[in-house]
Amino acid sequence: MAEKPIIAAGVDAGSAHTRCVIGVLENGGLRLAGVGATDSAGWVKGRIADQQAVADSILRAVRAAEQSAKVQVESVVAGVGGTTVRGANSRAPIDLGRPREIEQRDVDRVTRHASRVLLHEDRMVLQVCLQDFLVDDHPGHRDPRKMVASRLEANVHVITASVQEHNSLVTAMNLAHLTVDDTVYEALAACYASVTPEERREGIALVDIGLHSTDLVVYYGEALQLASSLPISGDHFTKDVVRGLTTTYEDAARLKEEYGCAVIGLTADNSLIEVPSPEDREPREAPRRKLNQILEARAEELFRYVRRELARVGMDQALMGGVVLTGGAARINGMLDMAERVLNCQARNGLAIGIRDWSDQLHDPVWTTGAGLMMYSAKLKAREEAQRREKGFLGRLLR
Repeated sequence: MAEKPIIAAGVDAGSAHTRCVIGVLENGGLRLAGVGATDSAGWVKGRIADQQAVADSILRAVRAAEQSAKVQVESVVAGVGGTTVRGANSRAPIDLGRPREIEQRDVDRVTRHASRVLLHEDRMVLQVCLQDFLVDDHPGHRDPRKMVASRLEANVHVITASVQEHNSLVTAMNLAHLTVDDTVYEALAACYASVTPEERREGIALVDIGLHSTDLVVYYGEALQLASSLPISGDHFTKDVVRGLTTTYEDAARLKEEYGCAVIGLTADNSLIEVPSPEDREPREAPRRKLNQILEARAEELFRYVRRELARVGMDQALMGGVVLTGGAARINGMLDMAERVLNCQARNGLAIGIRDWSDQLHDPVWTTGAGLMMYSAKLKAREEAQRREKGFLGRLLR
């Protein structure tokens, strides 16, 4: 009798678009089964204002992905991001008594101690990312098990989120008839999908530029060094164009996408664009250079914020793996050039890797977070399946 396929699904519920990615675990790998996307509703300035409207958007995206994959999804991994998410380092030691071999329970106990950070009542721990261990005050150990010591200390990076925003998202998922297996910081999910372990070891930053939030994660030596939200997002670029060219928000977004460039030197001096005028007036011509001056100023400001965050953790000159851009605003022409100019390192768009049947149409930085959430889901499902098989084997052995 053929076994039921293991389905993995991730939902990236953003304030502009909601995307669902479904995959199937087979032959030791992950294969894309289907995707779905829809415009989002129920968000105001990056926060959930109408749970039912958000749930309806999620349901539409999931139903489209289910129809494409020809499977039914019951549980998902959901992405959490935005300005309410913050990261901070934490550390804690435990005494082992006499010198003895470090066991898994010691690693679990010291990690739990380091994760117990003092939080305001409206904050919660979203994720805990292990950095390294100190074994008898000797730092830099990734796996201290079986080492002999009398004292063990853990360094972790704790990512926290707003309880209200997190619960609102989970409730919206439940209203869409979905169980949430886990919630993951969106920039971490994007990094999981598009950055290899070797690149993380060298030192790399990922900047996920969404409509109402920009999320940043920085890795070095396989350990997460920083998780942070930045105060500039894709919405700022569009509003700058609205004011600079005196046009509507929708027309500004279209001009930004079709003609915009974040580096003015890449624009011809005599190039003109047609700018629609509000209130049914005749459209007018404007220098394309003016549009790109606006975008260049905002892009430079964004990456200066990134540079300041990197300097805060001593990584401003250590990104040997470069910087990776994901999210909708990463598609603005010239963003990679501006990132390289300000951060003084190589830059590339973050595209999902390691997924079979990932089509060329999905090689786009807007799909990377959804791919990463699906990969997290696959990791959870594979672990659950391994535990189920182990219990089944032990049950047969002990009968």
